[in-house]
Amino acid sequence: MGPITTGLGEIYQYILDVRPEYKDQYSAEDLRTIQDWVVKRQLSGIPGVVEVNTWGGFLKQYEVAINTEKLNAMNISAQEVFTAVETNNSVAGGGYIEKVNQAFFIRGEGLVNSLKDIENIVVKNNDGVPIYIKDVAQVGFGNATRFGAITGNGEGEKVLGQVMMLKDANSKKVIEAVKERVASISKSLPEGVYINAFLDRSELIAKTTFTVTENLILGCLIVIFVVVLLLGNFRSGLVVASVIPLCLLFALSLMYIFGVDANLMSLGAIDFGIIIDGAVIIVEFIAFNVTKKRSELAGLTISEQQDLRDSITYTGATKMMNSAIFGQLIILIVFIPILSLSGVEGKMFKPMALTFSFALIGAMILCFTYVPVVSSLFLKPSKTTDKNISVRLMNWLTKKYDPIIDWALRSKKVVLGVAAALLAIAVSLYLSMGGEFVPTLDEGDFVIQPVLKTGTSLSNTVEITTEIENILLKQFPEVKQVVTELVPQKYLQTPCPWRKAM
Repeated sequence: MGPITTGLGEIYQYILDVRPEYKDQYSAEDLRTIQDWVVKRQLSGIPGVVEVNTWGGFLKQYEVAINTEKLNAMNISAQEVFTAVETNNSVAGGGYIEKVNQAFFIRGEGLVNSLKDIENIVVKNNDGVPIYIKDVAQVGFGNATRFGAITGNGEGEKVLGQVMMLKDANSKKVIEAVKERVASISKSLPEGVYINAFLDRSELIAKTTFTVTENLILGCLIVIFVVVLLLGNFRSGLVVASVIPLCLLFALSLMYIFGVDANLMSLGAIDFGIIIDGAVIIVEFIAFNVTKKRSELAGLTISEQQDLRDSITYTGATKMMNSAIFGQLIILIVFIPILSLSGVEGKMFKPMALTFSFALIGAMILCFTYVPVVSSLFLKPSKTTDKNISVRLMNWLTKKYDPIIDWALRSKKVVLGVAAALLAIAVSLYLSMGGEFVPTLDEGDFVIQPVLKTGTSLSNTVEITTEIENILLKQFPEVKQVVTELVPQKYLQTPCPWRKAM
C-alpha cells in the first residue's frame, strides 16, 4: 500500500550536502544516518506531510561476521550466536511492585549501545568459562544491500530526501511549514552539513498562479479595450465591461459550492469575449435606440427622461434577449460531452467545463437583470460624428471590405478552389503533426532518462552518471544543479538513472 497522496505529492526534494571544507569528514553512510535520525524524524511531524522518503547513501548496520573455524572448534552453531545476540538486545517485562499506593513497573533493558557491548555478549558457557561473541566473530559496522543510489553535481554519492504531501492538503501551507521546519533543522545539523533543496513545488505553484492571474487580467483588459473601441461609447463599454468581474465572482462562488478547484485548467480557460457576448448585443441595441430618441429626450424633465429610458431599455432588452440567451445556450450545450468524460480526462477537463458553464450561467442571469438596469441608469444619447474613432475605424474597414466581397462574388470558382486547397493542406498538416494529451508547462526543471546496458553494475553506473553531471554543468551554464536518482528497472536488477537538471 502506498501513501495517501497524488501524482503531484512530491512537494519538496532535497539532498544532504557538505560544504567543500568538510568533504572528508562525512561519508555517504554518515549522511544517510543524519537523514534517517535527524532530518526525516523532524519533517515527518508536520501537518499535511504524509511521508518522508530517503534515497541513496548506505543504511548503517551492526555486522557480526562469524568465523566458522572457531565455531566448529568450540562446538557452537550459528543459530546459538544468532539467539545470543537477539536475546541480549531486547527489553523484558517483569511485572510491578506496589508500594505506598503506587505501582512501580519492572523491566529489564538489554539494549546494546556500542560495538563493545555486542562483542561482550555471552554465547555459551563451557565448564564455567564464558565464550563471547568476540571469540567467535568479528563485530563492526556494515551496510544493507542496495540496488540504487543518488549522485549530484558531479561530486559523487549524495543522500536525497523527498517530502510527500497528504491528498487534498493545502500545498502552499504545507510547503511553507516544511521550509520553516527545514530552517530550524539546519541549526541542529552537524557542522558543515546543510539541506540543499533542488525541487520546490511552491515555484510551480507561483508560476501557475502568475499565469492564471496574467490570463485573467490581460484577457479582461483586452476585451474592455476592444468593446469600448468598437462600440464608440465609453459608457456602453464600461457597462459591458462591468459584467466581467460579476461573472467571475459568480463562477468562483459556484466553484466553492460544488468543490471545483481553482487551477490553470479551470480559471485559465475562461474566455471573457464569449461571456460578454450577450451583454454586448443588448447594450448596443439599447444605446442605439437611446441615441435614436435623443430629440425626444431633450425636451423632457429628468424624471420623464428616466421613464422614457426605462421604456426603451425594457423594449430593447426584451427584443434582443432571445438572441443573446440562445447564443449562450449553444455554447453551454457544447460542454455537455466534456462533462460526461471519466477517468483522467474527466479529472482534467471537467473543472474547465464546469467553470466556463458557471460563468456563462452568471452572464445569462446578469443579462436578465443587471445589464438592463445599469443600461437604463447610465446610457445617454451619444453624438454621431465622423471624428469618433470607432466610426472612423468601421468606415475604414468597410472601404477595405467592399472591394474584397465584390471580387469574391464575381470570382466564385477561384474562391471555392482556394478554399478547397487550403482545406486539403490543413488536413495533410493535421495528419502529419504530433499531438499531446497534457499541455506543456515550463516549471524550470528537466527530467532526462538515460538507460544503461542491462547488467551494468551500480558502482559503474555511479561513475557514468557523475561524468554526465560534470558534462552538463560545464557545457550548459544555465544549469544550476544536477541530481541523479539511480533506480533499478522494473523486474531487473539493473540501475536505471533518472536525472533532474535545474
